[in-house]
Amino acid sequence: MDGDWHSAIERAGEHSPFLAGALAKRPDLADLLAQGRGEEALASALTSGDEVEDVGVALRRERLALALVLAIGDLAGAFPLSRVMGELSAFADRALDRAIGAAIARRVPGATPSGLIALALGKQGARELNYSSDIDPILIYDPELLPRRERDEPGQAAQRYARDIVRLLSENTPEGYVFRVDLRLRPASEVSPLAVSLDAAISHYESSALAWERAAFIRARACAGDVEAGHAFLETIRPFVWRRSLDFGAIDEIRRLTARIRERYKGPRRPGPGFDVKQGRGGIREVEFFAQTHQLIHGGRQPELRVRGTRKALDALAVAGRISSQAARELGASYDALRNIEHRLQMVADRQTHTLPQDLALDNVAQLDGLANGSELVTRLCAICEPVASRYDALIDEDDEIARGPSASDLTAEIDEEARKKLAERTAEWPGRFRALRSPAAQAAFDAVRPELIASLAASDNPDTASTRWETLLDRLPTAINFFRLLEARPALLDLLVDCLTIAPPLADELARRPELLDALIDRTAFDLPGTIESLAAEMRRKEADDVYERLLDRIRVVTGEKRFALGIQLIEGAQDPLDIAEGLSRVAEAALQVATEAAGTDFARKHGRISGSDLLVLGLGRLGGGALTHASDLDIIFLYEEGEGGESDGTRPLGQTLYYNRLAQRVSAALSVPTAEGALYEVDTRLRPQGAQGPLAVGLTSFAKYQASEAWTWEHMALARARVLTGPTPARLRLERIISDVLMMERDPEVLRHDVLKMRAELAGHKPPRGVLDAKLLRGGLIDLEFLVHYLQLRERTCFEPDLAKALSCLAERGLLPEGLGVAHRLMTRVLVGTRLLAPDLVPPENAAASVLVRQAEQESMDGLLQSLDAARQEVAAAWHDALGAELEIRDE
Repeated sequence: MDGDWHSAIERAGEHSPFLAGALAKRPDLADLLAQGRGEEALASALTSGDEVEDVGVALRRERLALALVLAIGDLAGAFPLSRVMGELSAFADRALDRAIGAAIARRVPGATPSGLIALALGKQGARELNYSSDIDPILIYDPELLPRRERDEPGQAAQRYARDIVRLLSENTPEGYVFRVDLRLRPASEVSPLAVSLDAAISHYESSALAWERAAFIRARACAGDVEAGHAFLETIRPFVWRRSLDFGAIDEIRRLTARIRERYKGPRRPGPGFDVKQGRGGIREVEFFAQTHQLIHGGRQPELRVRGTRKALDALAVAGRISSQAARELGASYDALRNIEHRLQMVADRQTHTLPQDLALDNVAQLDGLANGSELVTRLCAICEPVASRYDALIDEDDEIARGPSASDLTAEIDEEARKKLAERTAEWPGRFRALRSPAAQAAFDAVRPELIASLAASDNPDTASTRWETLLDRLPTAINFFRLLEARPALLDLLVDCLTIAPPLADELARRPELLDALIDRTAFDLPGTIESLAAEMRRKEADDVYERLLDRIRVVTGEKRFALGIQLIEGAQDPLDIAEGLSRVAEAALQVATEAAGTDFARKHGRISGSDLLVLGLGRLGGGALTHASDLDIIFLYEEGEGGESDGTRPLGQTLYYNRLAQRVSAALSVPTAEGALYEVDTRLRPQGAQGPLAVGLTSFAKYQASEAWTWEHMALARARVLTGPTPARLRLERIISDVLMMERDPEVLRHDVLKMRAELAGHKPPRGVLDAKLLRGGLIDLEFLVHYLQLRERTCFEPDLAKALSCLAERGLLPEGLGVAHRLMTRVLVGTRLLAPDLVPPENAAASVLVRQAEQESMDGLLQSLDAARQEVAAAWHDALGAELEIRDE
């Protein structure tokens, strides 16, 4: 086989840490590759998991071997781009099929995957997967055929299988991962389950799917599971994708989608550091969309255009006379060159990236490709992108002429006008669709704000998504009269609401469930931080004499929900510092905890009475103990009680002390976590109690003190370093605080402590890998490592026991135990943590408005700058870790 194999291996070893590691792990494959026996190496790679029973391990080993062989063959010039993409896509099909089989077999041994369809979309559907690509399947199930246990409902079984499939493929284990799986291309992903029933999917694509979904299905194919059923499904929805008549409304939408690619890209216009080879001007996406746009417009009447794959589509369009042969050649050559550069970027660290790095890192990518330096790569890329950009410019103009005629002038103005027109048509249907708008008064209120609403939606990043979420909101409203009158009186709320619905998915979901949360924004104090814990608790307590326990729980949820929602709006609007938002969320949670504990205790005492001289205490730990929560935080608590004088409670149904407080603790947990008519409140985590899940829910102070002094693990003492007593009478609080202080001030063997800390952190890293490049908590050098470092020094030196981590860091720095710069690193990572919980819950860098908000919250200039600052902060933590613990903390790209 031809190819410069030795140069390829040398470049991989010098310029790709990922490939260097893979070569070391698979010396057998390295030997074959060094001898130029690429086909034999590929055949061996494909059998890497054959003798492994565990499907997840088998797939991960095959994936690593395949990535190594394809990369070296690619770099050597022996494997063409089409071969590399084809092998990667074929592996994705096999991996998805095996994951489906394993998920079903785990529940129903021996069953075949009938009734569970996996459709490949995007690059997998086109058999054009890139080197470190994720996959974007849609999972569809037939309730009549899906294998399941007798007691399982089809929908429940399908969702269980979907979760298992995603976990099996995406989870980062010591063996690596198989593929990151993104299911957001499924129908109505904002509200639909992970696996969609066959009838629901057909109904969606026949009645309510959008133009971008048509474009997505150009490349769709049945790839795994019940493939025959998948073929039948795609045939059923074929008229949705390929429309025989020329749909001018669809053409308008296609044109807007086409232009929006340019509008959304905020990076450098010309190739250079920071340029995105996928989304940038003249990049990969523009070639793909050029082909897909022509396919959508003409493929309904010309079946020969219904091909998957960008190069195939360009060739078919040229043969059909829809584009010139020269355009097909130019765009095809540029596409191949862009995809090769994309692969080089991703080969360095097996990272899904499309952005040219800075300085030496750019030189490194160029040298991996066999070029002299980054400057040569940039020059080459300029020549590649220019013909694509020119053709794409012409495409936008061409589509405009198709949709509106040759007299079209200013493009931006027309896009705005067309967006307004589409939204006007869509909103005109609302009064007939939603009961909240059927009364004359509601329609009048709606008409008064409709022009402003349309303008606000048109100006959003994604008008379709915003409109869909508006419709979900309207569907939940019993009446819209006051709602639209409010918007008429407070026009600024419109933009606020659109922001909420487009850039903060968790807020949008919460608002769809509880439209009444908008009430939190009516008052002018909505952008003020929450008051004291006492004032918040007073707001939550009952105000009417006839209130029952259940109504009080509802009120706690209403107030808490409104405060959390308002804090979320403050966050996305940049009205408050994320650090202040975190403290506000903690005060709200602490107030809810206090009132819920009071209410549960009072209600419990009606039957069981009280125990003389005894009280329940709640100890907050983790972020709650530290007084800085996020919108996704659960409550880490321990229930304790001060042993009383009597053995039983004095109620009509007396209980012994241990049983009394364990049942009361259960009641408090339920008061905080069980959904009521007003929804859920918090997840409560009590696993930090003595003996964990195996121990009693509530523990007496004497038992707690003995356990902590003689039986507790080091990690339990570390957890106590952030403990705060949140409820209970003052004498009992003081006693508990003394117990904690005595435990923390115990003398310890420094070497044993060091060993425990390193072992615990290693185990945690294995169990909880980071979920993305923005995972400021779990990335090595992130907040978890910083917390471990602080607690290690606190326990070793017996000093600076502040539950607030920022204060503890400051104290340790004053004593010369940590560098002062860690305070800055902590603030940055905390801001990122708080912001991503709303703006990027999947911990993938968001785009457009959400990205701008996150960058601004983190006090950075750009997303690239944020990621670089985050990396620098992690490096500082790693350096301090090494200085304190004498151990390396490996910082790498995730």
